[in-house]
Amino acid sequence: MTIKEIAKLAGVSASTVSKIMNKKDDSISAETREHVLKIAKEYNYTPYSSMISSGTKSLSIGVIFRNTFDISMTLTGILDTAGELGYSVVICESKNSPEAELKNISVLSSKNVDGILWEPVDLDNEKKLSSSSVPYQIINFDAPGALNINYENIGYKATEALINKGHEDIACLISPGIRTSGFLKGYKKCLFENGVNFDEESVIEIAGDCTDNFPMGKITGHRISGLVISHYGLALKIYEDLDKLHYSTPYDVSIVSLKDDTRIKSDYPPISTFTIPHREFGKKIAKHLVDIIEKKKTAASDYSSLCADIDVSLDNELSIDIPYISRSKKVIVVGSINIDNYLNFETLPHTGKTVSTPSSSKYPGGKCLNEALGVAKLGHNAAIIGNIGNDADADIIYDLLKDYSIDTVGLKRCQGKQTGQAYIFVQRDGDSMISILLGANDSLSEDSITENERLFVNASYCLLQTEVPLPTIVKACKVAKKHDLKTVLKPSTYSQLPEELLKMVDILVPNLDEVNELCPCASSIEEKADQLLSLGIGTVIVTLGADGCYIKSKEYSYEGRIPAEDFVSVDSSGAGDAFISALVSYLLYGYDLEAAAKIATFAAGFSITRQGTTTSLIDRETLEAYIKQKRPELLNK
Repeated sequence: MTIKEIAKLAGVSASTVSKIMNKKDDSISAETREHVLKIAKEYNYTPYSSMISSGTKSLSIGVIFRNTFDISMTLTGILDTAGELGYSVVICESKNSPEAELKNISVLSSKNVDGILWEPVDLDNEKKLSSSSVPYQIINFDAPGALNINYENIGYKATEALINKGHEDIACLISPGIRTSGFLKGYKKCLFENGVNFDEESVIEIAGDCTDNFPMGKITGHRISGLVISHYGLALKIYEDLDKLHYSTPYDVSIVSLKDDTRIKSDYPPISTFTIPHREFGKKIAKHLVDIIEKKKTAASDYSSLCADIDVSLDNELSIDIPYISRSKKVIVVGSINIDNYLNFETLPHTGKTVSTPSSSKYPGGKCLNEALGVAKLGHNAAIIGNIGNDADADIIYDLLKDYSIDTVGLKRCQGKQTGQAYIFVQRDGDSMISILLGANDSLSEDSITENERLFVNASYCLLQTEVPLPTIVKACKVAKKHDLKTVLKPSTYSQLPEELLKMVDILVPNLDEVNELCPCASSIEEKADQLLSLGIGTVIVTLGADGCYIKSKEYSYEGRIPAEDFVSVDSSGAGDAFISALVSYLLYGYDLEAAAKIATFAAGFSITRQGTTTSLIDRETLEAYIKQKRPELLNK
């Protein structure tokens, strides 16, 4: 393709084409210049090499990067747009060396590129560029007129994502780099515009992978509820540090981070991110440079707003939730966790009689697990403190819990221990007897309570059972009282309980056998209840199986018997746990003691209709739908 052929296609003279290609086109209209250049690009026209000089258009642009380690998507955007506009690209890397950068400027000038995108190492080298008369645009640098990704906007939006969830105690974690200044500015601006106080101590600079200066104690004390983080690698390290200390994201702290668009999109680790729009940025700056080359704009025009309209949005909300202190108060459950092994009989075995069983089955269970799951199914958050073994049965426990709103930070695998085992003998009419192999439950210590005290901070009730060491239960009661929680105790396996423990119990829920063991001298249930109340207990509820329950309460000024509801009994082993979880759930919903206990009898009734304790626990929707048919007045507070 010759200059005459280009002129003929464009409908202009050869001299006009020559002037345009040799940058001597000031007297030529913008429309003619654009028309000629379009045809030259379409037919890939370049002047003969013998004719090329510093004043000849080459239809190529140069790009000088500090390094090419993290610019792949920016470069992709540049290449895409330059190609669409008919320009080839010459790429240079300075490797963060001012000397290498100076050589790159000289090389591009000698190659007669039409313009240069320059990511400076040393701004003093701009003198060399200025003297070359080649149009250039500074990128990724904090200097007047430079084009940069709008990190201020991203920092603002990251902070806003947390504020929209109710966070006010938001820390900003930054690493050195070009994005830091703008990101921090956006963080501060968002706090100011939303009326959130800014604290200098909330800005934490972390270099590399060393997070020693990260104030983990502020997470422990819930003085930081959210983190905005400038670099994804830093976010990964913080997430890992939190996970090692058994903090849950976003339950304990919410995280929002920037993420390069070169990283693979993944739901794990579950971190909420804003993807940095490197590719779109590359497209913008390439178009901007070509517009300058083709005299559609000047180098100084529109640079301040060029990248402001690149849209960014939150990729996911995996690590964002409401602040810890804003959650509805949860229920702490401390006690035994087992695998329930069922053996079914026509009649239960007894001394001197051997019986055989036609069937057996296996379910997750244990009073701690049962009550936590019961509360969760009825609409409340729960947290468990208990021990399991380092075995396959422990995996069964975790698989069950993952689908419910139960905090498992206090659930500990114990090396060399077996998960507790309950052997449940069930008679055809639903009566049962239980033997327990304590396993890991026996190693639940007072230290387990101390290590998980933070769980008590935003809780309402603490449910306890005495199938774990008694000093642990005493310690749990002390911590519960320290944080103003009401305590509910299910006494089992012990015939005597220390007064130190009983005086810290708000609601005691024994069955008939258990209350007889605790108060062997009193003759009637009423006398036994009075004896227990005299020790400082607020409420005594004796569960009576098919006969319902008896309640006497100083705290609620109530005494009475509540009959059981009519359900066909298949397995009664989980009825007590179902009763307790429903009782506490409906007290939390604002029902009085009598109404909550009556609703709890329905939950207990449902639990006896199926085999297994966790499998027979009722959810709130099903429970209330049934009550509305049978006793709708119960649901009126």
